[in-house]
Amino acid sequence: MTIIDNAVYVDGIRSAEPGNLEQTFETLAEHGGMAWIGLYRPTEPEMAAVAAEFGLHELAVEDAISAHQRPKLERYGDNLFTVLRPARYLDDTETVEFGELHIFTGRNFVVTVRHAEMSGVGQVRRRLESRPDLLRHGPEAVLYALLDKVVDDYAPVVAGLENDIDEIEDQLFSGDSTVSRRIYELAREVIQFQRAIHPLPGMMQQLKRGFEKYVVDTDLQHSLRDVEDHVERVISRANSFRDLLQNALTLDGTLTANRQNEASAQQNEQVKKISSWAAIFFAPSFVAGVYGMNFDHMPELHWSFGYPMSIGLMAGTAVLMYVIFKRKGWL
Repeated sequence: MTIIDNAVYVDGIRSAEPGNLEQTFETLAEHGGMAWIGLYRPTEPEMAAVAAEFGLHELAVEDAISAHQRPKLERYGDNLFTVLRPARYLDDTETVEFGELHIFTGRNFVVTVRHAEMSGVGQVRRRLESRPDLLRHGPEAVLYALLDKVVDDYAPVVAGLENDIDEIEDQLFSGDSTVSRRIYELAREVIQFQRAIHPLPGMMQQLKRGFEKYVVDTDLQHSLRDVEDHVERVISRANSFRDLLQNALTLDGTLTANRQNEASAQQNEQVKKISSWAAIFFAPSFVAGVYGMNFDHMPELHWSFGYPMSIGLMAGTAVLMYVIFKRKGWL
């Protein structure tokens, strides 16, 4: 079954738990109150039944079925359609997992549609049921409580991302070759997180513009403003993360270039040394090769000092070249 929870609340008290959607509609028509229906990946017939009963707009219903929506708030007459992107930080994989929560609110109903395992709807329902003074304010109280829960759950995500950035800073100066890939992956998660939170201030403004028209309770107005403050802080920190990652990427490129230059310089030094020693050994080999040739007519070929002279010439040439290369810093 895709129906996770189904209840009718009268004056903030859970008064009925219908077994199916038809009974929910009958109970609501008979006793009044507010219906709160929680669905998990509903089928088209189920959504069609809910839409027909509560007059949900077909475009909003289509979005709720297909999912993959950006955070938004759309008003269709007296009904609101809200899309939120809950998130949680996974310590095991050091990644951020995003969910999707759709909320239909009207005069006497709330329909929540989940497209992921995590959303916190159940926790919000239990908290509100323990506070009838809040729940009796109706669908607005449920919507604001869900907003508050989603925004509060962003705090561990921010903390996790901040810890990952600190680890990247340590990796940058340790010469870890995998740091570039981790920076790109973390930057992608930060961008996705920003996409989930940046539309929220505009959504809050839309809700605030409806305070007077829909006679929203003062306590709920204060609650929404508190949520708005939390959203601004989360957005500010997420924006700083993107700047830090951009700086980290720039620094990684600089450090990589420096390491490559150092490696190239070391390689050049090795080439100089090898070339110098090759030249030093080549000179004696050249002299020895010349004197080892079988000439019949060659100056000083039969001279008794010819051999010592050739040895001295080879040694002297080698020493002279060594001194030259040493002064040039090649050796």
